[in-house]
Parts: sequence; structure tokens; C-alpha cells
Amino acid sequence: MSPLGLDVEAATDTQAATFIERLSVNGVPARRCKAPAVSTGLATYASSDMFKSPGYDKPKARRWDHIINQESSTREFSSLKAAAQLLKTPGLISLGGGLPSSTVFPFEHLEFKVPQPPNFSEAETEESGVLVRVGKHDAAQGKSIYDIHIAFNYGQGSGSAQLLRFVTEHTEIVHHPPYQDWQCNLTVGSTSAFEIALRTFCTRGDYMMTEEYSFCTALETAAPLGIKCLGIQMDSEGLLPAHMDDVLSNWSESERGAQKPFLLYTVPTGQNPTGATQSAQRRREIYACAQRHDIYILEDEPYYFLQMQPHTTGSRRRRDAPAAPATPPPPPLSHEAFLDSLLPSLLSMDTDGRVLRLDSFSKVIAPGMRVGWITASAQIIERYARYAEVSTQMPSGVSQLLLFKLLDETWGHAGYMDWLIWMRWEYTRKRDNIVDACEEFLPKEVASWCVPQA
Repeated sequence: MSPLGLDVEAATDTQAATFIERLSVNGVPARRCKAPAVSTGLATYASSDMFKSPGYDKPKARRWDHIINQESSTREFSSLKAAAQLLKTPGLISLGGGLPSSTVFPFEHLEFKVPQPPNFSEAETEESGVLVRVGKHDAAQGKSIYDIHIAFNYGQGSGSAQLLRFVTEHTEIVHHPPYQDWQCNLTVGSTSAFEIALRTFCTRGDYMMTEEYSFCTALETAAPLGIKCLGIQMDSEGLLPAHMDDVLSNWSESERGAQKPFLLYTVPTGQNPTGATQSAQRRREIYACAQRHDIYILEDEPYYFLQMQPHTTGSRRRRDAPAAPATPPPPPLSHEAFLDSLLPSLLSMDTDGRVLRLDSFSKVIAPGMRVGWITASAQIIERYARYAEVSTQMPSGVSQLLLFKLLDETWGHAGYMDWLIWMRWEYTRKRDNIVDACEEFLPKEVASWCVPQA
């Protein structure tokens, strides 16, 4: 199943940063010193290119014009969003755009209490958590680069520069995409991002490949768009690339009444609903199959950082014995060790720019935030942004502001990594307790289970 040779075409290079070294958690402060300053104007344009390595030693993404549908290819810039780029002009007083004055916003400041790393539990937060305060005019007063005046007004479809910088840095630290022109774009959650992706690529009557048991919301999103979902067989490691290859190699347009599928939707880690997790080798095989058949991949990864540590059996042995909770192995001793322990993402092996990765804060912060981000090639991000700016417009400014104050100003990348490590340990402990209870109380002759990895 060796991949076919593929031509790599150049994409427009608009990168503004000048650094080339690989980014680490500890390298973020030095990186920011070299990057352009974040604008504190209203609705100002921002791009991941301002904050990431240009990767001059990497190939550029392939072009995907042949799978972008008519609806997407005919979308033009929103005239209002494009005009907002002029707002950063020094001395300009704009009478257009409909940006309301923050003097009429009925919020003077917000204050909330959050954990202080490494004390993340509810009890520790109650005792030692820190109060975070954000005012209406903190940016003008030199206290912050993000405040109520900025966040609560209109913004760009890419999301705020302040939070976009953080997720771009985070993506480079974790995945280090192996091609030059990748970018991030903030979303209002992965469900919305998935729907926009389908409306970018698919036409009514197209087939999309999924795992044979797939996320119900994804299927329900595709159905009214007239997209037919084709289930690919699975085993304990998830989707079987050999079956995908067989289906694609023997596809008959006359029998199926549709062109050969060009899109794969997959949840590689903690797949919903089966809980299967693709091994590193399985992911490489899926990517190679995608290269062979020129398949574009939607990589949906809400559970990526909840990859659990190996199961350890607790002390439950007799029904009349007191239940003692299982204790997982100790967490990794460093951020590097934690990242090394995670399975590689499809994005991390994507040399073609054929993966659109969907990330979300829903499972690791709070689902009500309705903020996530996608990572893809510049061409695909640009098409995504054209749709977002006339539909969702931007993620909630309130949510973006809360996340920025927590992740960037309070925790930083190091604190967020500590939080992810703690979250994984907590879920591992809960998983072990449930598995131990199953082993003790469920009769093996009528019940069986696999210990989930995520």
C-alpha cells in the first residue's frame, strides 16, 4: 500500500514571522519577542502566519481546487470584514462598519476565580485559586492586550488575534505540522466547523467515508446536505485502512450512482461511539491510503489530550471489602515527556496539507464556551474564513476573553500543559475505578469490555 507520487504546488506565501526554530513551551517568550505585536484595535485582521514558524525547510501544501465545491469557490470577501482591516490605520476615524461604542456596553469589569497550577482540584481552587479581573479599557491603560472594549465588539471570522496567537503556538508545540503553509482559524466549536467543512467540499449526492460506527451528530449534519456516509470496517484500533483501500480500489460509479469518495471523516482518539483509539502505525497506514487515493481527511480530535495512562487494577477483590480507588501511574515528569507519550496526530504526519484537524476546548475546558479551532493549509483556511465571516462571524467574544485571560495571561502554555496532564490523570483514575468495578461485579459469561485508551 505504498502511496502514489504526488505533485506539490506552491501556495501564496504571506508569512510575516522570521523565526525558523522548532517551538517548545519554554521557547514561547523568545518567539513572541520576534513576532509582530498583537494589535489592540477593534476587529483587526490576524493570521497564524504572524505567530508561527515559516518552516522554510518544509514543502508547501498541495492545492485542493479539485475538491472545493461551487458554493465555496464562489464566495467572496465580506466587504465589511475586509474594510475592518483599515481600522488599524493610525489617525483614522471610521464612520463605517457599525462598530458600537463600548461606552454603552453595560459591563465595567469581570472577575472570576481559577486554579493556580499545579493545584487544580475544586478544593484546591477554593483554597488557593487566583482571582482574574478584566476591565473595559485594560488595553488603553496598558494593563493587557485584550479587554471588554475589544472582545465584546465585532471581530473577524478568524477569531481574535489574542487567542489565535495562543492556539497557533499550541498547535506548533504539539503537532509541528510538516509543511509550510498551515494556519489555524478559531471556530464556534467542532460541530459548526464540521458543517462548514462539508459545505466547502461536498455536493449533494457525494459520498463521505466514516468509521462504520460513527458520531451521530456528524451523520445528522451530513444527511440534510444530501451527503451519503459510507461506513468503513473497524477493529479494536478503529478504522481499517485495508478495507478503505478495497472500497476505493473497486469503486464503480455506475453501481454506486456517485463519484468515488474523496473525503474521510475520522475520530482517531477515543472514537465516538466505540472508544477505539488508532495506534501510531494505524494512523500512518490510513494516511498512506489517503495519499494513494487522493483522499482529504477531516481529523476530529476532541479527546486527543485525554489519552489515558495504562490501566492499573485497584484493590477491589471481595464484595464485602471496602472499595479502594485505583491509583494510576504517576504523571509524566515534564511537558516534553507528556507530549512524547501522546500518539502522533494525522496532522503531525501530513506532508501534503490533506488534513483538516478539528480541535476543541469542549472536553478540556468547558463545552459551553463554544470555542475551538481548525488547522489546515492556507488555501482551505481562507475558504473556511469566507464562510465563517458571513455565518457564525466569530466565536463569542465573552468566551474568547475568558479563555485568553485563563490560558495566556494566567496559566501560559506551561500551566495549560500542567492542566492537560492533570486532566488526563483524573480521567485515568475514573476509568480505572469503573473498569475495576466491572471486573468485580459484572459476570464475564454475559458481559465483556475493552479498557479504553481515551
